Amino acid sequence: MLLTLAQWLAQDVRGFAVVNYITLRTVLAALTALIISFIAGPGVIRWLTARKIGQAVRQYGPQTHLVKSGTPTMGGVLILISIAVTTLLWGDLGNRYVWVALIVTLGYGAIGWCDDWKKVAHDDPRGLPGRWKYFWQSVLGLAAAMYLAFSATIPAQTQLIVPFFKTISYPLGIVGFIVLTYFVIVGTSNAVNLTDGLDGLAIMPAVMIAAALAVFAYVAGSSVFSRYLLLPYIPGAGELAVFLGAMVGAGLGFLWFNAYPAEVFMGDVGALALGAALGTVAVIVRQEIVLAIMGGVFVAETLSVAAQVLYFKHSGGKRIFRMAPLHHHYELGGWKETQVVVRFWIITIILVLTGLSTLKIR
Repeated sequence: MLLTLAQWLAQDVRGFAVVNYITLRTVLAALTALIISFIAGPGVIRWLTARKIGQAVRQYGPQTHLVKSGTPTMGGVLILISIAVTTLLWGDLGNRYVWVALIVTLGYGAIGWCDDWKKVAHDDPRGLPGRWKYFWQSVLGLAAAMYLAFSATIPAQTQLIVPFFKTISYPLGIVGFIVLTYFVIVGTSNAVNLTDGLDGLAIMPAVMIAAALAVFAYVAGSSVFSRYLLLPYIPGAGELAVFLGAMVGAGLGFLWFNAYPAEVFMGDVGALALGAALGTVAVIVRQEIVLAIMGGVFVAETLSVAAQVLYFKHSGGKRIFRMAPLHHHYELGGWKETQVVVRFWIITIILVLTGLSTLKIR
């Protein structure tokens, strides 16, 4: 019988039982994923470069981005490899939540891979037709939603928790939970993808939100802390902290190569997967609204695109923003790329701290 690295080490140090602690395995997962990214990163970039898997820049985008054409893309595979290997090493493979999060992440990564490959192989910046992309996203999102809904064993697992209030929660029922879960997973996936337009813009907020969700997962999986902080107790959810630790380490490792000027872009294979992972974990730990707060940058980017498209259609060609998504609006307004990125990071830090404050302010 195969054992994970965590289980094997636990047998050797059973007298101390230190590796059984979720907190320690979360830290070790982050470090492992970071090391894997550092070691594998240069090789992945060389492999992508040798096969001319370069970014196809949209001609109607900001002209300053034309210099990025040809930069290796699909670097999200590095993130997925780091997350998958690390989770299998340090995670409890008997935990169903770990498998749900991992399968959804890799599944959305596969959709992103197909989209990116079409862009590269056919030199088409549009990639996979939108209807097919959303179809497969919907299939995976609904599958995850139905599994989580029908495997729920306590009412708290299907309630909508309202942050900042002690006793306000709404029972969603099976149908309501499935619908909400679907929109959270698919919506977050696409929101991160829309944000991924500047060097380092999407990956750092994803890392910060993953780190914060790891705290929520740990609390939700602890009968003691969840009761003290008046949060729903979700047995087994604490193990997701290890998965999120791997995500944090993989993201930071990728940022090393994605920081301005980027040596590699994550592409849809990374952005769709990261967004789906965040959405899935938020649903499991019952923090969908907190995810929307912490991911305010992702929400704003998505709303800017929706508002721009709707206004353009109904106003006869007028625009609200200079260009959508929102980060392009500020670029065309005179902000340098690095200014946009760092300022959006600062905003995300504020929003993440606000989200974490809901742990106590209830």
